[in-house]
Amino acid sequence: MNISHIREQFPALAREVYGKPLVYLDNGATAQKPIQVLDVLNEMQGGLNGNVHRAVHYLSVQCTERYNKARESIRDFIHAASENEIIFTSGTTASLNLLAYSFGQTYIKPGDRIVVTETEHHSNIVPWQMVCRRAGALLEVWEVDEAGALDPKKLETMLDKPGPVPKILALPHISNVLGLVNPLQEIIQVAHYYGVPVAVDGAQGIVHKKVDVQELDADFYAFSGHKLYGPTGTGVLYGKEKYLEEMVPWQGGGDMISSVSFKKGTTYAGLPLKFEAGTANFIGMVGLGAAVEFMQSLDRDMLEAYEGEITTKAMKELGNIAGCRVYGQPGTYYGQNYEKTPLFSMSVEGAHPSDMALLLDRMGIAVRSGMLCAEPLLERYGQTAVLRASFGLYNTMEELDFFIESLKKALKMLR
Repeated sequence: MNISHIREQFPALAREVYGKPLVYLDNGATAQKPIQVLDVLNEMQGGLNGNVHRAVHYLSVQCTERYNKARESIRDFIHAASENEIIFTSGTTASLNLLAYSFGQTYIKPGDRIVVTETEHHSNIVPWQMVCRRAGALLEVWEVDEAGALDPKKLETMLDKPGPVPKILALPHISNVLGLVNPLQEIIQVAHYYGVPVAVDGAQGIVHKKVDVQELDADFYAFSGHKLYGPTGTGVLYGKEKYLEEMVPWQGGGDMISSVSFKKGTTYAGLPLKFEAGTANFIGMVGLGAAVEFMQSLDRDMLEAYEGEITTKAMKELGNIAGCRVYGQPGTYYGQNYEKTPLFSMSVEGAHPSDMALLLDRMGIAVRSGMLCAEPLLERYGQTAVLRASFGLYNTMEELDFFIESLKKALKMLR
């Protein structure tokens, strides 16, 4: 991996904070953007700006063509069977809310069950809680163990209860706290054996792993653009066409209709527009298309290998810090391999996460502290906040060394 060449494509990495070179380790929250994405956004904001699907004039036609091309690029990126299965949204949260509402309105009835894991981001908990309140359904939780692994026997027990099986299982590809890659394919096979569809929060997974939704056999897969080196306000919900055809829309307005009449009522447009009411964030989605093309230009196998080197070294160095606990330990659990990605949430005895984050910030290092929008998971580990350092494809071994050195320096100040 030519990391220096990759870094040159991200202008934000050249800046300084507090007079020190920026070391950006908050990629789990949002990533920086390469020149290819910035150029597209500047070009379209600066003149190539015409609402898609609305007119026959030149700007509208050009934007519509680029918008449609972005959808095809994303379809190819995750190997969906059809562009009809690619729904554009404003991010993972919007994708999961769309899914929960539309799936819930279509399939969930009083007394039905929905299963989520204890490792969820709030965006994959709260929408399902809302569905349960509206429909009179029950939310059940698949608990995580001390290392961060999910016991498949517990899942089978939940799916094999007397009575109707759960209507859906929701889980993350990679937890934004634990950084462990869940054995999705195996979990999906178990769920499908019992006739349960699976919804995957891929906000972190799409960044660190090659995703083939057909190979995984995922029924739904949601992700954001801004974590994938693309624009904010962009996201995708992949769904198998058989479900999307049956699911009711979640918003009404322009683009999602076939016809509107006070006398005859409204008929809906076909997929994917059925779920894309209103003026699309067409500039942002074209920018996401550019981000996907940037990712496809990289050797993903080499990238994953490099991230593996970062992860191995970081886990060793953090393990040598007295009182430091890293949540999400790689290993083989329940017969399945749990790989660790370069995302490290930690607590250190005698130091509050926010204090560590503030001191690191003054040293030029951007990290995250707090609940990480995963309060139930932190509660399971007896924490109210953690410190998280999350690495992107442009971070270097030297930056890792500087982070470890700076963390030790901060701890000396706090203890």
